[in-house]
Amino acid sequence: MFRSVVAALLAPVRPVRSFALWAGLAMLALPAAPARADIGAWIVVDMESGAVLDQKQALRQWYPASITKLMTAYLTFKAIREGRATPQSAVTISANAHAEPPSKMGFKPGTRISLESALKMLIVKSANDVAVAVAESIGGSEPAFIQMMNAEARRLGMSATRFVNPHGLPDNRQVSSARDLAVLARAVWREFPEYRSYFNLVGIRVGKKALRSANREFLLRVQGANGMKTGYICNSGLNVVVSATRGGRTVMAVILGAASGVERAAKARVLIDDGFKARGGRSVDQLTGAAGKPPADGYCKRNSRPEAEELMAAFAKKTRSSSILSFARGDLNSGGIRRSIVAAPASSGQVGSLTVPLRADGKTDWAKVMDTVIGPRLRDYQAVPVSTSAPSAAIAPQVVDGTPVPVPGTPKPVAKPLAAAAGLASVPAVAAPVAQQPAKPGAIFRGEPLLIAPIPPQNPRP
Repeated sequence: MFRSVVAALLAPVRPVRSFALWAGLAMLALPAAPARADIGAWIVVDMESGAVLDQKQALRQWYPASITKLMTAYLTFKAIREGRATPQSAVTISANAHAEPPSKMGFKPGTRISLESALKMLIVKSANDVAVAVAESIGGSEPAFIQMMNAEARRLGMSATRFVNPHGLPDNRQVSSARDLAVLARAVWREFPEYRSYFNLVGIRVGKKALRSANREFLLRVQGANGMKTGYICNSGLNVVVSATRGGRTVMAVILGAASGVERAAKARVLIDDGFKARGGRSVDQLTGAAGKPPADGYCKRNSRPEAEELMAAFAKKTRSSSILSFARGDLNSGGIRRSIVAAPASSGQVGSLTVPLRADGKTDWAKVMDTVIGPRLRDYQAVPVSTSAPSAAIAPQVVDGTPVPVPGTPKPVAKPLAAAAGLASVPAVAAPVAQQPAKPGAIFRGEPLLIAPIPPQNPRP
């Protein structure tokens, strides 16, 4: 075919036809437009009725990342309700907890903090070391707490979920789904209303450190926003569970696999806004099972961060021309991608009738972009002080078969389970004990900055 095209070009033809052939060949030689993986899955649920208001691949298994900490918090709330702990009970940072990679508080082994402070650090900072310390304190040991997590998941009907750690760090055996995470978040919200304010914190102050929530822009910009939890590892992309209350009604959205913090918050805002316009629908409890495997390793590398032009075309509240940007969605179970059908907007900054805002130095003004795609800030940022003073109360041990399991002191670090193969379309009814599997985990960091969700420097586990 190439020879015939060349022969046609060399043949004596009319100038117009020759130009057309040259132009066609030049277009074939141009590199293909960059391809991006789509947001993987989502679900929108009415918190009170449980009605599913919208969903996309809600039963597909996905890596929950730090949304895992919702289960850690849920079991902690239950321990307080059952009288085994109080908000002022002591949580000891063990050497095992201290060995976890970031995000972390970095307290020295032997440090004691209150359970209330630990919960705020776990939810706002998403501290992995604190998550393990809480797990050890509530469960007696990290493996015992993981068994509690899986037992609770089965009781709640989380049919696509398996837990192997209390924080969500990379391990391909740890899977859930948008539907299952919605079931968990709804249980947290409805069963423990006294702790809802924890998920609404945009930042905390620990000593001289100011720690901002990765979900802060949603909380600061969306009407009635409540939180609840973000998460990120490379194999999952950026995940979030959010909710908002308006006129006495609360709507929740779970989003899995966004490419940037702005995209995640903007999509959450759109789903929440649309959710308040919808009524009725099938109950989330009627959705069961697992449909589809998790994304292949390296999801974040296939899911490049969207530019301001694309975000404004997709999420701007102002009316825009539908011809500016549209996407064809592929089959994500087979590594599908979304490709631009119409050429991307010109670099002039024009997006339909919108103009990408620029700073004085000519760079994109992301604060104004967020004003457009998420909404203007409705309240000021305020960090809540969190105490690190040592409490004196102890947490009652977990009782297994009538035998108390001792609360750990400062054990030596143990080897962490690593990732296994990602073929996890089915989850056994009874989760197997956590085993040592020396396989390569998904990368925690994607190697480039994330808007809204800053990435700490890499600190691999020992």
